[in-house]
Amino acid sequence: MLYIHDMVQGFDYSRLISILRSYETEEEWFEFKVGNSNSERIGAYVSGLANSACLSGHPFGYIIWGIDDASHEVVGTDFHPASEKIGNQELLGWLGVNSSPRLSLDFIELEIEGKHVVLLEVPAAVMEPVRFKGDEFIRIGSELRELKRYPEYERALWKRFDMIPEERHVVQSDLDLESVSRLLDFDSYFIIQNLPIPSTREEMVSRLIQEGFVSQADNHSYSISVLGALLFARDLSLFPRLALKPIRIILYKGNGRLNAVNDIVLREGYAIAFEKAAETAAELMKKAEVIEGGLREDVRLFPLQAVREMLGNIIIHQDLSAMGSGPLLEIFDTRIEASNPGKLLVPRERIIDAPPTARNEALAAFLRRIHVCEERGSGFDRMEEAMASMKLPSPLVETGENFTRIRLFWYPSFTFWNDDDRIRTIYMTACLKYIESETVTNNVIRERLGLDRSSSAVVSRYLKEVVGHGLLRIRDEGAGTKARQYVPYWA
Repeated sequence: MLYIHDMVQGFDYSRLISILRSYETEEEWFEFKVGNSNSERIGAYVSGLANSACLSGHPFGYIIWGIDDASHEVVGTDFHPASEKIGNQELLGWLGVNSSPRLSLDFIELEIEGKHVVLLEVPAAVMEPVRFKGDEFIRIGSELRELKRYPEYERALWKRFDMIPEERHVVQSDLDLESVSRLLDFDSYFIIQNLPIPSTREEMVSRLIQEGFVSQADNHSYSISVLGALLFARDLSLFPRLALKPIRIILYKGNGRLNAVNDIVLREGYAIAFEKAAETAAELMKKAEVIEGGLREDVRLFPLQAVREMLGNIIIHQDLSAMGSGPLLEIFDTRIEASNPGKLLVPRERIIDAPPTARNEALAAFLRRIHVCEERGSGFDRMEEAMASMKLPSPLVETGENFTRIRLFWYPSFTFWNDDDRIRTIYMTACLKYIESETVTNNVIRERLGLDRSSSAVVSRYLKEVVGHGLLRIRDEGAGTKARQYVPYWA
């Protein structure tokens, strides 16, 4: 987790401590101390407070030295963390190194009522329990305990991890209102939805808090969620954790990757950048010259609707926990590829009929609201419809352990299609027709492939081939060849 105390000044930690002192007793996510500066004990508290903060729904846990744990009076402390060393290593670095996953910890020293007070801010555990020197701790009441001795707390903690999707995690914290407005484009949130723009930043951020894009911490500072940054960041590179998540579009000369002629990175959040990305792709796509009625006209090789759906898919279905890559659209002379980190969530052969599934439900929900994507399906059916309208092969989906890729192909005519293009298109056509309660016949497939009536016998042979691959079955074996109806194997 990233802290920017040196970038943003003026956080009122005195107010935070005042708020914590107002509790009747210590909570499981904060601890008052006076003089205990035993490094091993502090390390155990780092683990316990990180885990307890997660369990209680707080973004941070705290140790505060200089506050009496019974009366909550400010008594001061002679603990000075900067002068504490373990061997030749400073305490702060030693705590970070011995914590796993490694945490970015922060000591804050301040004066309250004329007395020296120290606060250690501990980020809440996110994906797994925080350990100190291999041991996991938890706070139960005001006591520090080994987590393994309390399986009910351990189960609850893991359940909590499962409940917090990646898009809801905090990506930037300890911000004042001005810093939030520098990082997020408040106005775009209202403009995109045709809403009146509030007159104050406080009103604006209130709406973003309601959406879960921003949250307010106990010290009244603000945090930005992954969701908020991905949608409305002015520049995603200002969020190191999301630096590789902007939409990237690469144009190549030819059909290989050796000659990239344009590499465009749209650094704004997706809600802001999507239309610009779609327009950029449309401009970069190769066009063919068509003569109709004596007039020459440039026509794009690929349907824009299919490309828009590809963009929406790679944004919504990407694995946000994969830090090393983001949504990528690559444009070649006669094909387009769209890829994202994360394997396909449904079986590849059921991509058209599978129920809507998204890794990032909140991201998908907002993009549906602004019509970047729709409720219905994965968008693949609309890609198929768009490709069918131009008599091009069905999209090809490829997936592995850490990626998903969609590929569109252009050919000047059906004679250039390969066997895989033909088999895939016949199967996908049958899937789409079946979920639309329509039947698939020789005529339907012939029209999808862009063939004339004289090709009926050839199409029958193609259908027999796809049945032989186990992808289709004949619904009515007794019907004549031309009248036969075909359905997907799973129907």
